[in-house]
Amino acid sequence: MKASSRLRQLLRQPGMLIAPGAYDGLTAKLVEQAGFPVVYMTGSGTSASRGFPDFGLLTMTEMVENASVLARSVGIPVIADADTGYGDALNVTRTVREYEMRNVAGIHIEDQVSPKRCGHLDGKEIVSREEFIIKIRAAAAARSDPDFLIIARTDARAVVSFDEAVARSNEALAAGADMAFVEAMETMEELKKIPELIQGPCLLNVVPGGKTPVFDLREAEVMGYKLALVPGILFRTFIEAGDAALKSLKETHMAPQPKPGATFADGFRRFGADEWNDLRTRFVSGS
Repeated sequence: MKASSRLRQLLRQPGMLIAPGAYDGLTAKLVEQAGFPVVYMTGSGTSASRGFPDFGLLTMTEMVENASVLARSVGIPVIADADTGYGDALNVTRTVREYEMRNVAGIHIEDQVSPKRCGHLDGKEIVSREEFIIKIRAAAAARSDPDFLIIARTDARAVVSFDEAVARSNEALAAGADMAFVEAMETMEELKKIPELIQGPCLLNVVPGGKTPVFDLREAEVMGYKLALVPGILFRTFIEAGDAALKSLKETHMAPQPKPGATFADGFRRFGADEWNDLRTRFVSGS
């Protein structure tokens, strides 16, 4: 089954999907091995892994290349950040086709101006509602796979108003988007209203330390959200763990030790070492 079809199948089931964020093949495999049914390619994590802040500094080619690494590394569907679509309707059309060719299951496209910035930072700017809807209409028309998921993200809540964010979301759904993503809601009241006011499936973005309240995601499911992204869970955790390990090495001049009973080879087995070792002899004559 195609990744996009599998994602659609999952979304048709009762309840809410949780998609932790990953930014490379290793972190995507961790998400899969932890038992999550979907993985999200975080734009902020992808930017950070290349040494940049989430200020829209990566190109479409760089983002698509990274999404392809995630998609080939796991057997679960990958949903990817596609920023602003990287231009006008022509660029959005190519963006959809490039992600689709890499077996990515879906993307979200937002209404910020380019270069954009993380949705939970101040100073954002957005394009007109008309320009946003043109991009969504182009994205929906560009896909050759009808199951490829188009998520319409709006940052209008922080720039204009909550009502404008709702209006843009509903127009985007009418224009062909499959799911609405209102970024940076600021109160629990707003969080509850979104699934009530938006006429289609809704996505919740979970960013601890950001503008949106963080709460038990079982409550979000009750509210009516269909998908929750937790984009920074691994890259922020890895930064903290890396800082601690390097601090320990600098202070003690001793490399951190693995857990008791763990071997060096165990780490490779997490990422397919046994299967690849089988290939060493599978095609040898007489084996």
